Amino acid sequence: MATKSEPVQAGGSEPTADQPDGGSARHEHAEPTLSVAAVARRLGIAPATLRTWDRRYGIGPSGHTSGRHRRYGPADIAKLELMQRALLRGASPAEAARYAIQTASSGGAADAVREPETLVTQRTPVDIGGVVEIGTDGSATFDPELESVIAKAVAAAVEPESNGPADGLSDGFDAPLGRAGGRGLRLPGGSVRARGLGRAALAMDALAVHELITDAIADLGVVGAWDTTIRPVLTAVADRWAHSGECVEVEHLLHECTLAAMIGAAPPVTRPSNPRPVLLACVPHEQHSLPLYVFNAALSHQRIGTQMLGAALPANALAAAVRRTAPAGVALWSQLPRSADPLVFQRIPRTRQRIRVFACGPGWAHVDLPDRVERLDDLGESVERVRTLVLGSSDGQA
Repeated sequence: MATKSEPVQAGGSEPTADQPDGGSARHEHAEPTLSVAAVARRLGIAPATLRTWDRRYGIGPSGHTSGRHRRYGPADIAKLELMQRALLRGASPAEAARYAIQTASSGGAADAVREPETLVTQRTPVDIGGVVEIGTDGSATFDPELESVIAKAVAAAVEPESNGPADGLSDGFDAPLGRAGGRGLRLPGGSVRARGLGRAALAMDALAVHELITDAIADLGVVGAWDTTIRPVLTAVADRWAHSGECVEVEHLLHECTLAAMIGAAPPVTRPSNPRPVLLACVPHEQHSLPLYVFNAALSHQRIGTQMLGAALPANALAAAVRRTAPAGVALWSQLPRSADPLVFQRIPRTRQRIRVFACGPGWAHVDLPDRVERLDDLGESVERVRTLVLGSSDGQA
């Protein structure tokens, strides 16, 4: 029988508590740590960014001593992930660091590593700088599906990105708000949501972009989401393209995510308030249909039934659609001046019931319109005007 002083033979010797190399009880349950490079790869950011966060904001390895390599434990990485989420939601780096440290002190950071599902547990939420929320137990109110995709969006918040392009798609309903900057999208006066959306878009993080847009629609409504979140970012991307020829892929990503979100926000109205639909279409040769889908979603939220015919509808098809549906209104979108031909309105047939006709979009800005055509500019006012004319009422908001 083996005594305490004898090694236990079980396919080799087992180190005792007296052995210095990795066998002490003191190290038996030590948590694994990662190097700066490994953490940077895990989070999708540059190692220099991690060092900057440590130096400027105190978000670094908890056991680091001067002269030794930085090693990050699970709780340290959880803090970094919390900081990333706050950055994506539009916080400044200082705000995001403060939030992460505050959450970690209440145990929320450790929970983020061990049980990511607690991130959506909400108890008596407390607003932190209007950016994120934590409960009294330290849990943060973030969608766990964003867990694996948020990292890429953070690089845009603190480091120079490789800039993308934009094909100059303008906002559609209103004047530009943003200007392109060298490091990222500049959004002077932009909302917290807009800043987060801009970061996610520059990082080409499609899931995060879609989540931020759908969240904005749910919280602010279609008009509010477009005016305060989506439109400023699209305008800033278009501005970047105008100045540098870059960001085409960013604009396309924003376009596709916004289009999907707007279609999702506008399910068919099964019991519309208007017996005759409002027909929505782009004029012939006009391919920029995104603002028209925003308009459709906003009308849908008012329970206004529509017929969405999309981009570049030929004039003869427009006439056929009017004859077949007898709409209460026809709204024709023109994004670019070259597509804004007022002769298209002459192709709308006269019917026994009056049809209201609207010219929408910046393409019509300097065009003389026929007397029966009303020009609509601002999205919110356009929704209200159409609703009033179609229903003869002015209650509610989109």
